[in-house]
Amino acid sequence: MLAGCGSPENTLTEPVPSRAPSTTPSAAPSASPSASRSQQSGPAARKAPTMAPGPAGRTPVFTRAAAGGPGGKVVALTFDADMTADQGTRAAAGEHFDNPRLIALLRRLKVPSTVFMTGRWAEEYPTQARSIGTDPLFEIANHSYSHYAFTTPCYGLPVLDRAGMRGEVERAFAAFRKAGARNVVPYFRFPGGCYDDTSLRALAPAKVTAVQWDVVSGDAFATDADAVAAQVLDGVRPGSLVVMHCTRSAAPVTEEAVRQVVPELRRRGYRFVKVSDLMRE
Repeated sequence: MLAGCGSPENTLTEPVPSRAPSTTPSAAPSASPSASRSQQSGPAARKAPTMAPGPAGRTPVFTRAAAGGPGGKVVALTFDADMTADQGTRAAAGEHFDNPRLIALLRRLKVPSTVFMTGRWAEEYPTQARSIGTDPLFEIANHSYSHYAFTTPCYGLPVLDRAGMRGEVERAFAAFRKAGARNVVPYFRFPGGCYDDTSLRALAPAKVTAVQWDVVSGDAFATDADAVAAQVLDGVRPGSLVVMHCTRSAAPVTEEAVRQVVPELRRRGYRFVKVSDLMRE
C-alpha cells in the first residue's frame, strides 16, 4: 500500500489537521545555515533556503510560492519515494517501490524536481538514491525513515510517539548520506501530509522546513494516466507545488501522466523548478 497517499478506496486529499497552523508562510525564507549541517551535503543543500521557525519555535510549513512573484509562472513537481519500514519482504518478493523509468523521463525532459525520499527507500535502492542525489537536476528531501504517521488518523499508518519523531528524520538523513547522495536539502514532508501541533513542536530541533502541496495529482493507485494529467493541469497555478509519486507498484501511471503534463505546462508558459528554487520566488 502507498500508505499515507490514499488507498484504492480513499481518494488522495491533503489532510486538514485539527490543530495544525496555517500553511501560508508567515515569514520570509531564511538562509539554510539555520538547518543542521548534518542534514545538508552538496552545493544544492548549502544554498537551499529555509523558513524561519513558526510560533514558539514550531517547524514552519511551506505549501506554495506566492502567486505573481518575480519568477512568474513557475511550478514545482515533487515525487514521493515511499517505502515503509515493514515492506522489505514485499520488495524481496519482487514488488517495485522504485520507478527508474520516471526518473529517466524527467532527465530526458530536463525537468528539475524534488524527490521526497524515505530512508527505507534509500536503503532498498542505494544505487538509485545516489544517482538521484548526485544529479544537479534533482534534490532529495526527507520523507521520514519508516513512512509511519506523525499524528492520527493518517490513512491507517502505524503511529510514532513524540519521542521517536525527530529520530525518524535524522535516521532518514543518515540513510541518504550512507547511499552517497549529496544534493540533500533540509526539507521534510510528513507521511500522508498528516501533522499537528505536537509533531511541529517535536520536529523543531531538527531545523527542517515542512513542505506540503497545493495540487494533488491523484496518481496514487490510479490506472488512468489521462485523468491524473488532467487533475494536475486543472490545479496548477503560478507558484504551485504538485505532489506525485516515484513508486511503480502503487503509482503505475505517473510516468505517462508526466509525459502529458510537462509539454502542456511548458506550452502554457510555465517553468519547472525544484522546491528550493520555488521557495526563493
